[in-house]
Amino acid sequence: MDLFSWAAAQEAAQNAPLAARMRPQTLDEFVGQEHLVGPGRFLRRALEAGYLPSCILYGPPGTGKTTLARLAAHYINAHFEQLNAVTSGVQDIRRLVDEARTRMGQYGKKTVVFIDEIHRWRKDQQDALLPHVEEGLITLVGATTENPLVSVNAPLVSRTRIFELKALSDQDVRRLLDRALRTPGRGLGNYNATVTPEAMEHLVRTAGGDARVALNALELAVLLTQPDEEGRRVVTLQTAEEALLKRAVVYDKDGDEHYHVASAFIKSIRGSDPDAALYWLARMIYAGEDPRFIARRLVILAAEDVGLADPQALVIAQATADAVSFIGMPEGRIPLAEAVVYLACAPKSNSAYLAIDRALELVAREKTPQVPRHLKDPSYGSGERLGYGQGYQYPHDFPGAWVEQRYLPEGVEGPFWEPKDYGREAEIARLLRERRGR
Repeated sequence: MDLFSWAAAQEAAQNAPLAARMRPQTLDEFVGQEHLVGPGRFLRRALEAGYLPSCILYGPPGTGKTTLARLAAHYINAHFEQLNAVTSGVQDIRRLVDEARTRMGQYGKKTVVFIDEIHRWRKDQQDALLPHVEEGLITLVGATTENPLVSVNAPLVSRTRIFELKALSDQDVRRLLDRALRTPGRGLGNYNATVTPEAMEHLVRTAGGDARVALNALELAVLLTQPDEEGRRVVTLQTAEEALLKRAVVYDKDGDEHYHVASAFIKSIRGSDPDAALYWLARMIYAGEDPRFIARRLVILAAEDVGLADPQALVIAQATADAVSFIGMPEGRIPLAEAVVYLACAPKSNSAYLAIDRALELVAREKTPQVPRHLKDPSYGSGERLGYGQGYQYPHDFPGAWVEQRYLPEGVEGPFWEPKDYGREAEIARLLRERRGR
């Protein structure tokens, strides 16, 4: 690199967005992903030993995939090259391979090639680079926001290790913003800026675990804030809203409003009002509520409030929780909305919820009676010799796989479950009445 190229690179670095300027220089500065680069974890131990396998970094935007790739190249003393799977071509890859071979031959220096959006890699691009990955000339690091087991070609997956990065927690994002405010030079420390608690909460929550969004919004908010007579810049909630182009809503994930909105959400579904339920869902999503919290509440409601009136409701709620965990946000809003509408429109029954509480209350209040002899397990210990299981009638030996016999212990009388007479539960109730002869 000549003097002019070096000067241009320095100027570009100074004019880069805050998120780029604040990239950590060491693994100790890296925030989040403790399961990968925390003390004693595999990837950290490998890098500190000077080893980096070809790998795919999979996770949401702004979680540190590019930064981790750069740090990895630094730790193993390798040259770093970055390509985008969409904009690069085979000629770019051949050039990188030739340069890597020269670099290895003349200086013994390894080359790390970072492929952004690797799930978009074409077959001809793979064919041009993968042989050199296999021979060890190139260490390939890919980045993708999509599950590589689904979106990346099998030959590529078979040659790499997959490391999953997780969305940053609010605490992680707040640490990054505080560090940027305090750091002079590449950070915002020279601006003598502070952020009000309300503005900081809005920046952190709205970022949704994306460090890049949070840092760049912070920089814009600081630049939009005029210094006062003493040269201090105090970033307010209004300025934070302008920087993010997103209005703050009254919602505190750890305070009263969190529970009030969640309560209104659940009561709207229980009350079979899909429009109100969708509104409260939107309030929570917009405010940055953890979608896993919403999904958990839907699973609980499906069992507690819909119950046996529509047993499929619990299946849909659990599938929604799995889908949200699998695809993340913002796409996760779609299965959440689907489940909310389904649950709101489903018939409601809390009979199973009431039944288990009645049974628990009796168990807690009364003495514990013996299991009836005919229900005991004869295969346990000397059970058969003691007559355990004698007199038990196997239901499958009878028409309809049902025979009348007592299953409750002596002194315990039901019913605990009192079925409702609507929805799918009405059919179950009818069958139960017929068997009980009433």
